[in-house]
Amino acid sequence: MNINSMIIRARPERLAEVSASFADIPGVEIHGSSTDGRMIVTVEDGPGHTVEDSMLAVHTAPGVLSATLVYQYAGSDAEDTDLTATGGSNQETQA
Repeated sequence: MNINSMIIRARPERLAEVSASFADIPGVEIHGSSTDGRMIVTVEDGPGHTVEDSMLAVHTAPGVLSATLVYQYAGSDAEDTDLTATGGSNQETQA
């Protein structure tokens, strides 16, 4: 599993076009935008696409001025399943 969060800077006059183009990129979800062209998006991998390909598509979409990686998580799907199955947690407990 790979999940990334990005801050996108788009041309304000093309914000609707950029948002529409992101809807066609696998694994991309828009979480917020402002009228000055800033957007917060997450990019997640999935069957048939990689997070890297989707991030490249976001960065090269017409109207995008910049795309900055803010957060990145990579983990093993098997590891995540094991934690869920055993009731485990990724957080450490303190005594």
